[in-house]
Amino acid sequence: MARIDAFLKLGTQQGCSDVHLAVGVPPMLRMHGDLLPIKFRELRASELESYIGEILTRSQTETFGRGLDLDFSYVSAEGGRFRVNVYRKETGIGATFRTIPAAVPTLEKLGLPPIVTKLCDFHQGMVLVTGSTGTGKSTTLAAMIDHLNTTRRLNIISLEDPIEFVHPSKNSQVIQRELNTHIPSFAEGVRAAMREDPDVILVGELRDAETISMAMTAAETGHLVLGTLHTTSAVKTIDRIIDALPVQEREQTKSFLAQSLLAVVTQVLVKNADSNGRKAICETLLMTKAIAKLIQTEQSHQIPTQMQMGRDLGMQLLDQALLAAITARQVDPDDAYAYASDKKAFQRFVTDTSMLPKLDITGTSQSPAATSTNKAVTG
Repeated sequence: MARIDAFLKLGTQQGCSDVHLAVGVPPMLRMHGDLLPIKFRELRASELESYIGEILTRSQTETFGRGLDLDFSYVSAEGGRFRVNVYRKETGIGATFRTIPAAVPTLEKLGLPPIVTKLCDFHQGMVLVTGSTGTGKSTTLAAMIDHLNTTRRLNIISLEDPIEFVHPSKNSQVIQRELNTHIPSFAEGVRAAMREDPDVILVGELRDAETISMAMTAAETGHLVLGTLHTTSAVKTIDRIIDALPVQEREQTKSFLAQSLLAVVTQVLVKNADSNGRKAICETLLMTKAIAKLIQTEQSHQIPTQMQMGRDLGMQLLDQALLAAITARQVDPDDAYAYASDKKAFQRFVTDTSMLPKLDITGTSQSPAATSTNKAVTG
């Protein structure tokens, strides 16, 4: 058994989402969003290098020796599965192990909006799941793939970096291909998938113009394409796609979005009301004629208004979803306040008053930082 498995076993037993190992600090666990140290000594460079070296293949060792980061999946002797990133920093090497549950969670168990399940009924077009790193995008997509695998007879091709959840074929055939193991790039993976009679193509990340372009082509030619972007709202997602492609393709890109983008689901993870775990809170955009027209006329700044009015269709802004979760006592109001855009609407729910902006003597609202700055200037 690799020595590093002891840390991973501890993290799994504690229910953490990530295990962090880095030179100069003790091992750390991410528990419900917070990073907590293990009662262990600070890791030395030679020590951590030997730990990591025990789990690398010869090819990975050579790649890391050339100064490149590593992304791969690892199954420990204790049976846990992890997504691993190994990197270098100023004081030495470091590694992050993301825990991957043994069973793929269902959409119902994740507590996602019902519209996410309905999106799995489409036969062609593009659905994007977005959010910053660590917000559960991969888990949501895995649940969608599992739903399709269980309820429909399809050929599903999943392109991942690395493979996380393992999907045994049920009613569908699920083919999982890993970046740098089975495919040289996401773009090449999509190009190859289109020759493999797919019904659904999952693209782990639309990270460059070529991948976005290939995914758009797949969606336009009769396939359901699922993908992710590191964007924090539906509007930012649309703007990112338009800006990512060459200027001469701008009109074509806007036309694609208006006709073939089915939905954007943007999510954050907010602490539960009892702080024992986190819940996915989603902003959802569904393509309508009104939103399509706003995209084509480059008035994306007006899309939030259409989303706000589209509750009956299943649309909602993140602030609307956060307020609903607070009202239902599903999430910690202080944590929800931190994610809100219009924070004034959330102030009445906050229990930690130190989070609220301060009032100066004229009654205008200021943040604590702004108040101290003014004092320094006037003092």
